[in-house]
Amino acid sequence: MFDEYGFPKGADVDYAAPTLETFVYCSRAAEGVDDAEVDRIIDRSQRRNVARDITGVLVFGSGVFFQLIEGPPARVKDLIANLHSDPRHYDIVTLDRSVEKRERLYPNWEMELVGADHIHGVLQEALEAAEDENNIATLRRILVHLSSGPLDTLGRS
Repeated sequence: MFDEYGFPKGADVDYAAPTLETFVYCSRAAEGVDDAEVDRIIDRSQRRNVARDITGVLVFGSGVFFQLIEGPPARVKDLIANLHSDPRHYDIVTLDRSVEKRERLYPNWEMELVGADHIHGVLQEALEAAEDENNIATLRRILVHLSSGPLDTLGRS
């Protein structure tokens, strides 16, 4: 009933805020996915996400995708299904998935591409927090590949 002494559970919840699902994942790019393909992904996502009421950010670098998506739970669930069937990436690791009442982190970004300067650190932190053995193994593979060379050397192994 109480999170902390004297404070009712959920006291900091903004009940006027929308209910949003957040999905954060990383994956490896399939062979042939380059910056031009990522630009096409961003362009198409921006157009489609307006109608879906989805916002978020995509980080791409060294053959690795890192993405945060937020929106209405039913729409995000549909998008997750599409992501899992997309042949442009594989080794998908869910880093976070939650549903809560809150304001958007990226209210004006239907999908924005940002630089990948810190992707290694983010994935290392995810590995340290991971509990699922499959996610741990996949994150390790991704980190090894990040350390091994540029995108054109990253095959499926």
